[in-house]
Amino acid sequence: MLIPLIIPASTPLWMVVIATAFAVVFVKEVFGGTGMNILNPALTARSFLFFSYPKQMSGDVVWVDSSLPAGYTSVDGSVLNELGEAVGRIDATAGATQLSKWNSTIAAVNDAANDVAAKVEVDKIMDSTYSLWEQIAGHIPGSIGETSSIAILIGAGLLIHTGVASWKIMASGLFGALFMTLIFNTAAANPYMEQVGPIAQITAGGFLFGLVFMATDPVSAAQTEVGKILYGFFIGIIAIMIRVFNPAYPEGMMLSILFMNVIAPLIDHYVIEGNIKERLLRGKLHSSNH
Repeated sequence: MLIPLIIPASTPLWMVVIATAFAVVFVKEVFGGTGMNILNPALTARSFLFFSYPKQMSGDVVWVDSSLPAGYTSVDGSVLNELGEAVGRIDATAGATQLSKWNSTIAAVNDAANDVAAKVEVDKIMDSTYSLWEQIAGHIPGSIGETSSIAILIGAGLLIHTGVASWKIMASGLFGALFMTLIFNTAAANPYMEQVGPIAQITAGGFLFGLVFMATDPVSAAQTEVGKILYGFFIGIIAIMIRVFNPAYPEGMMLSILFMNVIAPLIDHYVIEGNIKERLLRGKLHSSNH
């Protein structure tokens, strides 16, 4: 499973064990074992942790090993030895994730006494966000496997090349996210909708990781070719909608994929029924012409 890559590094191991056992028993074995699950096991394990232990799974602080040897101190990002000499710099620091910062702009507007105060607070939050390059390169807080868009895209290329994952799901998911974000940019009902563009949405949080490694699960995804396009498209749409509309879930990708896992068999059913009706109609037309 990919569970360690989609949870904070500080998650206690006993929680990971419980979540893994839950996913294996209730998502895989109950439905017949490996290859018979209707939901993505790794995402189900993460959702179990998310709703059971929200304090450990969410929040503004990410884990960083900032321990220093005895006698060493850190000042403004620099590491000082016993003599006060700078001997290096801290590689990383803890802080709010990009999605948490964007999400907080909605609360800033709601809590402000007037429009001027709201604009000042929103501008302050947006000025503190990470740049697009930092998102792409992975120099941002987040779960272990989701921060670097470059690494994820390399993985996507390997999965497509080997035929393990469907490029149709990936492409339609990207299109769905772009489509929904552009609609929100046009509506501009709040600072989040107005200022966060499509590329920023796609490269922030776990969107790319979820789309490449979770949504393309060949067992829980749609099986028909047309179904894969619809399946990926709605994952992209729903993920962005959850991010923007529901402040309680700043990510959105996990719930979007799990919801579409449930809907995937229904999509395949109607695609197959449509193909059958189309073939019967062609057969009738062919027989009537002869």
